[in-house]
Amino acid sequence: MGKSQTGRILILCKTYPSPSAKYAETSCVAGMSEAGHLIRLYPVPFRLVADEQQFKKWQWITARIQRSSDDRRVESHRLFVDTIQLGEIVPSSNDWKQRRQWLAKLPVFEDFDALELARQQPEGPTLALLRPKQVLGLDIKPVSHPDWTDEEKAKLLQMQAQGHLFEETDPDLRMLRKLPYDFHYRYECESSAGVKSYRHKLVDWEIGALYWNVFQRHRADWEAPFRAKIGAELPGRDLMFLMGTIHRFPDQWLIVSVIYPPKPQPGAPVQAPLFGP
Repeated sequence: MGKSQTGRILILCKTYPSPSAKYAETSCVAGMSEAGHLIRLYPVPFRLVADEQQFKKWQWITARIQRSSDDRRVESHRLFVDTIQLGEIVPSSNDWKQRRQWLAKLPVFEDFDALELARQQPEGPTLALLRPKQVLGLDIKPVSHPDWTDEEKAKLLQMQAQGHLFEETDPDLRMLRKLPYDFHYRYECESSAGVKSYRHKLVDWEIGALYWNVFQRHRADWEAPFRAKIGAELPGRDLMFLMGTIHRFPDQWLIVSVIYPPKPQPGAPVQAPLFGP
């Protein structure tokens, strides 16, 4: 592991925390450097993901980071939480003009198979942008256990004791509600062999927050407004997936964030955020 360094990072992703008894996966935060390199900050204390007073998606932060010693993924860095300084938020005004300028620094894959092939190369990417040709649908499936199991609770408490996830056990444990559903996008990509279909799980914090938002407003009727946003509105934009691999399962990919600029249309109003403030 190399020496630590201070870096300026534009936050692009916060995943919904998903601890498990056997394979602990805390919240993953990812962003990009000013030079256009993707960076994974993992694990990140839950309070920095959940608390709106902490850093947000599309916000610059300055912090001390260090290449991870127990995570060989090329983008993975340890974050020194106490060094975080919050910077400006890149606005979405003018058809995402400023955000597009930063996104233009990142390579974008047009086919998932090409991304997986790149990953298999030495020092290959385990974080990358993917632009699907078309979204085919959104699958919503109830999870086997809608509440944390005793084993998962034990893992959460263990993480808290190690300082990985929580500062104060009881309040934060109550804040971390387990999502009762899994969400998967089915989509197509254009490859050299023709059009091919794929299916990947969405783990973006924004998606989880949207679920709780519409559930609180609509209760049993939550699915229709949720699908209106995720299944209809987002695919109608210039949608990109920020794909990321699972630490202990390097060939398994997740959609860790959705990037959804409006499609440029002269005279069209700028689209609203995914969900309200």
